[in-house]
Amino acid sequence: MPKQPRLPRLAVALAALVPILVAAPGARAQDKGSVNPRPLPPLADPDAPSVAAKELFGRAATPAPGPARAYGSYAKGCFSGGEALPVDGATWQVMRLSRNRMWGTPHLVDFMERLAAKAPKVGWPGLLVGDMSQPRGGPMLTGHASHQLGLDADVWLTPMPGHRMSRLEREETSATDMVRSDRLDIDPQVWTPAHTRLIRLTAQQPEVARIFVNAAIKKALCREAGGDRGWLTKVRPMYGHNYHYHIRLACPGGAEACDDQAPPPPGDGCGDELAYWFSDAVLHPKPPKVKPKPRPPMTLAALPPACRSVLKAR
Repeated sequence: MPKQPRLPRLAVALAALVPILVAAPGARAQDKGSVNPRPLPPLADPDAPSVAAKELFGRAATPAPGPARAYGSYAKGCFSGGEALPVDGATWQVMRLSRNRMWGTPHLVDFMERLAAKAPKVGWPGLLVGDMSQPRGGPMLTGHASHQLGLDADVWLTPMPGHRMSRLEREETSATDMVRSDRLDIDPQVWTPAHTRLIRLTAQQPEVARIFVNAAIKKALCREAGGDRGWLTKVRPMYGHNYHYHIRLACPGGAEACDDQAPPPPGDGCGDELAYWFSDAVLHPKPPKVKPKPRPPMTLAALPPACRSVLKAR
């Protein structure tokens, strides 16, 4: 039987469950949320050119109507026709509902449901899904620079428990740090072969363009990959990412307004490229002699012109 289309009221119902919020500073996987989030105050002049785009998109509680389209790039874009990943599935549960970041293009939502269904086959009980995107994408008030196109999703490196988690558990349960305190390798007390199998499974999906992990996790994957190493090229070291792994899908076929990244370099990335991340300059960077000035926030003018229409759509 063909898959039935999701009803728009599902997205509306989820948006009603999670009001517009004041997000926690940083918004990392381990940061707690709230079961009683506070509404963001209205902007005095939302049409002012100087208003940060994150302030505008962070207040959009529902998806933009119309066809599903992604506009721009992963760190400078937006999307219309978004859908919410249902907060509960047989093999997934959405975490930190107070952030209202369980949204994506239908392409991403379908992918997450299919990946979750495959996870038990490699010994992973189910996915704890962290941040995806805001209802209309765009820059976020806290945390990520990317996740703007509705094609990125974070999956906790903590296995889904055997019970349906309460709202309080989803807001306050801490993600598990997989990296040793010296940052040179994974913590063998918490890392398991199932972690490798899950990330391998994800990287082998043709829709996946990249997976971001902590460099120590990449080191473990290089060590444990065995003879089948082609998938490792998609797994890229990145600062942080010791509590979750970040899935990035390629732009779907025919999405002309969506800008793909260049393909990752060839090879498994387990040699000098990985060694750089364990150099003293990276692990123990020296503070700059002159503190750099903070960059001004991105405004709506910096995004693709279509994002203004996405933001204003009713």
